Amino acid sequence: MRAQFVLSEIGVGLRRNLTMTFAVIVSVALSLALFGGSLLMRDQVNNMKGYWYDKVNVSIFLCNKADAESVAKCSKGAVTAQQKKDIEGDLKKLDIVQTVTYESADEAFKHYKEQFGDSPMAGSITPDQMQESFRVKLKDPEKFKVVATAFAGRDGVQSVQDQKGILENLFSLLGGMNVAAVLIMAVMLVVALMLIVNTVRVSAFSRRRETGIMRLVGASSFYIQAPFIMEAAFAGVLGGIAASGMLIVGRYFMIDHGLDLSHKLNLINFIGWDAVLAKLPLVLAASVVMPALAAFFALRKYLKV
Repeated sequence: MRAQFVLSEIGVGLRRNLTMTFAVIVSVALSLALFGGSLLMRDQVNNMKGYWYDKVNVSIFLCNKADAESVAKCSKGAVTAQQKKDIEGDLKKLDIVQTVTYESADEAFKHYKEQFGDSPMAGSITPDQMQESFRVKLKDPEKFKVVATAFAGRDGVQSVQDQKGILENLFSLLGGMNVAAVLIMAVMLVVALMLIVNTVRVSAFSRRRETGIMRLVGASSFYIQAPFIMEAAFAGVLGGIAASGMLIVGRYFMIDHGLDLSHKLNLINFIGWDAVLAKLPLVLAASVVMPALAAFFALRKYLKV
């Protein structure tokens, strides 16, 4: 096959269907940008889970005098020194426990004042109303139920709380956003494929005389189809390059500069440039394969030899 002939046919096809080719490029760019964005969002959620789950503590709150009067679990009175010693000892015996830190009522009051000192309620809280607690660091945060089952009903224990539950709501929200992005990507992908198919069919119809002559002289199906497939692949590559640019600009503008989320939200461990660059080859590969396959199957009906 002569490369010059194929290239000339590609140029003819692109010029004849310039508007539709532009529409293909835009739709492919948007769908693949959403595709890459959804992959990056998934990486971000996993990265945040790994970062925050590693910092999650299980808190075992102990009964105080105020709880003895108002909380059923503390009906036997405030926690005793022996009960605290037994709870701490049993915690340290568990294989899943990494560290155990005791927080006194005075320390809890100090931390409360640091975090909520400006709130109207802060002035009415006294140290004796604060609860003593054990902050338990687990080797595997998923094993929270083991601690909860072992200590939730013990004398002197008011409640067992897992900070992971708070994070789960955030991750559920992010997961929902990722699902929405995938659904939008799927719709855009369908639109892009339909545009590619229609563009190829219009191009094939406009050159039906040339393809008819090629059939008569014995040209193979692949020889006839190649220019059309390469037209679609070329438009797809341009869309893939645009999508890659969107991902790079989006990461640069949203996290590093512009919105500067990396500094405004310094509690979030954002994904790095390595994660973005790792997705670009996949986006570019999809931008070639997707239009080429769509064009190939669209042409089988119209350009059989």
